[in-house]
Amino acid sequence: MRKLIEGKPVLIVVDIQGCGQMENPPVPHMNDGRDMHVNAAKLIAAARAGNVPVVFIQEAHRPDLVDFGRELDGEETVHALETDPRTDISDDIGYRPGIDYFVRKRRYSAFFGTDLEVLLKGLKAETLILIGALTDVCVHYTYLDAHQHDYFARVVEDCVVGSTRAAHDASLRAMEYLQTGARRTTTEILLALDSNE
Repeated sequence: MRKLIEGKPVLIVVDIQGCGQMENPPVPHMNDGRDMHVNAAKLIAAARAGNVPVVFIQEAHRPDLVDFGRELDGEETVHALETDPRTDISDDIGYRPGIDYFVRKRRYSAFFGTDLEVLLKGLKAETLILIGALTDVCVHYTYLDAHQHDYFARVVEDCVVGSTRAAHDASLRAMEYLQTGARRTTTEILLALDSNE
């Protein structure tokens, strides 16, 4: 069993965007995500207070849909278009445009076709703490790539939201299978960030 934080941590905020707060979102959600937003704001503030880098990830697609690939073959409909203001990072979690680290992605994993790996190497990251949406899609795929890039990866189970409760729970179990102790709570992370040197 590893420590919750091994080496230098980075908080990764995956796709907490305005389109997830729509009344009928184009991507299924197990709930309205209010608790996730509250916990995310706390974690982001605590990370900043502890000088832990925060990286905001945004899923965004071109208006002509050319970069969706196979993404629309399942249950998701067109979403997160660059021209839609609801694609922006949610206002209520403390994102600071032009100040915070920001990575735009076209696919589920924040590593796929982005400069995230270059950024993380520059930050000398060793432990990635993941929050956001969806547990079973973008968070999960980003987690898997983090694991395969040999990062210590943690997912804050009360600060992620899945497409369904069953998918959320199954995804959390799958992430824990890869790294024992991966599943953590907001309270645990807040305590760890407060005591991290």
